[in-house]
Amino acid sequence: MRLFAGPSEQFIQDSIRNEIADKLKNAFFEYYRYNPSPAEINSWRNSLKEISDVFLEANLTDHGVILEYQLPLTSKRLDCLISGKDKNDKDNAVIIELKQWSKCREAYGENEVLTWVGGDEREVLHPSVQVGQYTMYLQDTQTAFYSGDDAVILNSCTYLHNYNYDPDDAIFSNKFSKVMNDYPLFTFDNTGGLREYLVDKLEKGNGVEVLQKIENGKYKPSKKLMDHVGNLIKGRPEYTLLDEQLIVFDKVVSCIKESFFGDQKKVVIVKGGPGTGKSVIAINLMANLLLDGYNAHYATGSRAFTLTLRKIVGTRGSAQFKYFNSYIESEENSIDVLIADEAHRIRKTSNNRFTPGDRKSTIPQIEELIKVSKVLVLFIDDDQVVRPEEIGSVEFIREYATKNNCQIFEYELEAQFRCNGSDGFVNWINNTLGIKKTANVMWTQKEEFDFRVMSSPEELESTISEKVNEGFTGRLTAGFCWPWSQPNRDGTLQDDVLIGDFKRPWNAKEDANKLAKGVPKASLWAYNPNGINQIGCIYTIQGFEFDYVGVIFGTDLVYNFESQKWEGHLENSEDSVVKRSRGRFTDLVKNTYRVLLSRGMKGCYVYFMDKNTENFFKSRIEY
Repeated sequence: MRLFAGPSEQFIQDSIRNEIADKLKNAFFEYYRYNPSPAEINSWRNSLKEISDVFLEANLTDHGVILEYQLPLTSKRLDCLISGKDKNDKDNAVIIELKQWSKCREAYGENEVLTWVGGDEREVLHPSVQVGQYTMYLQDTQTAFYSGDDAVILNSCTYLHNYNYDPDDAIFSNKFSKVMNDYPLFTFDNTGGLREYLVDKLEKGNGVEVLQKIENGKYKPSKKLMDHVGNLIKGRPEYTLLDEQLIVFDKVVSCIKESFFGDQKKVVIVKGGPGTGKSVIAINLMANLLLDGYNAHYATGSRAFTLTLRKIVGTRGSAQFKYFNSYIESEENSIDVLIADEAHRIRKTSNNRFTPGDRKSTIPQIEELIKVSKVLVLFIDDDQVVRPEEIGSVEFIREYATKNNCQIFEYELEAQFRCNGSDGFVNWINNTLGIKKTANVMWTQKEEFDFRVMSSPEELESTISEKVNEGFTGRLTAGFCWPWSQPNRDGTLQDDVLIGDFKRPWNAKEDANKLAKGVPKASLWAYNPNGINQIGCIYTIQGFEFDYVGVIFGTDLVYNFESQKWEGHLENSEDSVVKRSRGRFTDLVKNTYRVLLSRGMKGCYVYFMDKNTENFFKSRIEY
């Protein structure tokens, strides 16, 4: 997706006539169905006029220009890309990151500076670091930039058109020398240097041809977190952290270094919805910390997620992957860094039904996590709470961190790295389910994400199976509306999910002692290829991602057109724990379906058992 693509001459003329910002605004509305903010429009108007002047002065009039180009599988957008051929007739493109900044101060992080943005002084990536990450990401995910000898050569730079060079300014600090050498930074008083840089890469023009090549490029198959955990732990990083992901990563590293020079504990709270890259950052942190020799632990509240991680990691480091309730009797400060993934699943205490009476703790679980670690990092999404005993909200954690005199840092991840980079889809689901109001009231089907309503569970299953046979990953899931039986005596699974003639088993129960050949344990259902043969519920899929997900939307949550409200139906649920919540039942089931619907990276297909609910979803879709 991009908001503008065309000849550089057209872009220059649109800028001269002061029309380019309006064109982007209209394209933005056409795609997202809501208007960009006035601040973003003003930024387009100011920055694009400046870069178009540079293009005109450099005589770059036979070139291709892309504006607001969305990075594959994310919701991040490049400011500007210009394409053409160099003096050797090689296809070239240059990313130009545009900034309106005028001054920076030093930040502690390795890749950050402090500057005034969004009405406050904030810690942000150095522009050369930011554009460098974009470059590496595109070279890894877009075929035009990595396929064979005729791949488009990709370079990058930044243009700070309100900045005058000041050697004492933090943005020109020595620690950024290498990255600025790789991805040059140009200021307003050095437009000559920017012109020379662009001409050197794009001297022979003919850029529209190169632009078409980029536009026709395909996305490389998506990287699934679990497929790459092992390589990360072994020191072969395969993810490029972008923008706020890298800022969070650097903040944790800096907290670790500071923790050795003071007694105050540090708590880093990282908020983000489905697909914002929480687990990607968490795994990258864990890998780097282990390789650097820190005593780091990775804890979750999910048995399936933790056991899958342990299996992939193997013997090296697997003992460092724990549960939230693993620290009842741990010594204070015995862990350098504790990474708590899916921290919304933190419970009141670490006691469970197997804890002997004389060993039961009265200490809140969050206090145990704070006590055992010097630095506690929590990745959290308040709207993924699906059981009444899960109480790890941001407010709750902040309260206990303050009570324990911790230094608190909070960050929010906004970029979408799932649902084919469509934050619009997640926003639409939030709005449609009544979880939170967003600008995405309608699903326009213009996104690259494939969302479809299926006419039967058989059609749903066959479509997911087709995708898996094509080499994609996929799973079939359902709301918890059927009993969950123990296996048959021969280890085969009972067909619990019954819809007319459609009969399929749930995944195996966690405590199943004997399973037939080819039936994966519950904890490995999401990872084992044979998991495609069973239907997963919220407790086995939460935390995982697939290329395509199929969802059977049950009758435990239905939409009432008369009252224009969502209604939870306890009588149609088989989740005994959630049913006991009563007053919270509807909200918890909403969160459950939000999680199920957001597990796909490329597509989500749904069968609705209740036709009113199906019709309500369809009323929110533009066909």
